[in-house]
Amino acid sequence: MAYRAPVDEFRFMFDHVVDLAAVTAEARFAEATPDTVEAVLTEAGRVCDEVLAPTRRDGDLSAARLENGVVRTSPGFDGAYRAIAEGGWVAVSAGEAQGGMGLPAALTTAINDMMSGANLALQLCPLLTQGQIEALEHHASAEMQALYLPKLISGEWTGTMNLTEAQAGSDVGALRSRAEPEDDGSYRISGQKIYISWGDHDLAENVCHLVLARLPGAEAGTRGISLFMVPKYLPKEDGSVGAANGVRTVSLEHKMGLHGSPTAVLSFEDAKGWLVGPEHGGMKAMFTMMNNARLGVGAQGIGVAEGAYQHALAYAMDRTQGRSPVENGTGSIVDHADVRRMLATMKAEIFAARAIAMACAVAIDRGRGAGGAEAQARAALLTPIAKAFGTETGIAVSDLGIQVHGGMGFVEETGAAQFLRDVRVTSIYEGTNGIQAMDLVARKMADGGEAAFALLDEVEAFAETAREHLPDLAAPVWEAAETLRETVEWLVGQGDLNARFAGSMPFLKGFARVLGGYYHLRAAVAESGGARERLARFYIMRLLPEHAGLLAHARAGAEDLYALTPDDLAA
Repeated sequence: MAYRAPVDEFRFMFDHVVDLAAVTAEARFAEATPDTVEAVLTEAGRVCDEVLAPTRRDGDLSAARLENGVVRTSPGFDGAYRAIAEGGWVAVSAGEAQGGMGLPAALTTAINDMMSGANLALQLCPLLTQGQIEALEHHASAEMQALYLPKLISGEWTGTMNLTEAQAGSDVGALRSRAEPEDDGSYRISGQKIYISWGDHDLAENVCHLVLARLPGAEAGTRGISLFMVPKYLPKEDGSVGAANGVRTVSLEHKMGLHGSPTAVLSFEDAKGWLVGPEHGGMKAMFTMMNNARLGVGAQGIGVAEGAYQHALAYAMDRTQGRSPVENGTGSIVDHADVRRMLATMKAEIFAARAIAMACAVAIDRGRGAGGAEAQARAALLTPIAKAFGTETGIAVSDLGIQVHGGMGFVEETGAAQFLRDVRVTSIYEGTNGIQAMDLVARKMADGGEAAFALLDEVEAFAETAREHLPDLAAPVWEAAETLRETVEWLVGQGDLNARFAGSMPFLKGFARVLGGYYHLRAAVAESGGARERLARFYIMRLLPEHAGLLAHARAGAEDLYALTPDDLAA
């Protein structure tokens, strides 16, 4: 079935759930008028529906391939990428000085969500470029910005991040890539990086790699790491591309999904590179790109969930099987209680995850302006939740989509399985979801839980006002927020981080459950008596109660976990 970008959903969310108006009221976003927001969402939706979505299946069936040292992308990707680049969709939130639109990150997040639903494999390419643009805006020299940013913003060049090495995995500090200084101020970069998404391709004239490497004499671990810009082709002063650099594509990974996205093993062989930021300051600069990507990856999960839901809903509305248990029903399987439950779960979960991601984006925007430190703390708190819950939702909803199809979901020809195969990696890359959860209970609680308590104050205050209109929905949300508050208090009281880590993933999911109830309640109050109230009732009565078990797990500590020995696990 044809994908339709959920433009109306974003209109509603911006107006009634996450308060985009508080962002666009600031002078720095004066151009983001309601008419501009409407035009951007509408046109982005059209590009997704008409240009990107038709290429999704081609990317799955005709994978990117390496031929005689040249990476060839999937059929139709060239034209679809040109539509992204020429439409300015790579740099909606990039600075205007170098050609970006300068619009809120919330709009970029909405567009990334829609484009991921249309074709995740292709959308990953501009997502990485967006992260590189932000890293360069914050950390690169003026000369490097002037040379690279216009090309990245226009989409003529694309960007990657190069962290992972075979022996290091998530332990970035164990990398072995080296950087040797040259007399002209450049560096010779040597080493091998793996799992480099869109590490090489034929869609743009240059591929710009941000590479982590270690200078001579640098200390071990992450503190000794520096960041370098290493382009595939060396740029000339006028911005055109020159000679090939010492960057070689060794191979492309054979993956369970995302076949249209070339994931490369790259070899840097005395490649010419330039320092980004200070020596030994590579992790700080790279984290700018990674945090950008983490919200973007959360949006990817949500976008794929949307595509999987639309695919399953169309099938359920059309498929007739058995006798309808509903008087005057449709006659299709959507009448059956379990199918109705699965579809309602999919739709409710997508709304919850999307609201969390959009609230995170709004906090990022406000943190760069009038919101100050409080908004920055909110954004930092929500980022690991948005990334992990967004991607977990993408996986769970795509899995349910297969189940709705029944046996036909297990047959590749229906296309239902592709959503799950494609989205599965999102919980792994840009920091596994387990790492996101550990970050949430450790660094994001280093303030003694202050940012979490401020958010819970907001949830409870709204629930109190909602009691007047929807008391049966407001009360469970308030009570769930109190349980979460007690769990945060327990967490920050644990001096042993392992006691926090043992239940960190259940804590993150429990936190997301409560936030989902809050945002569904906001939607129900804004549109009482209608479909949104009915969906909120389903979520709050059937899904929100899961928070209790998740938070009980979070408070269990680590003792019983480590009482299980490796021999016990192997028995």
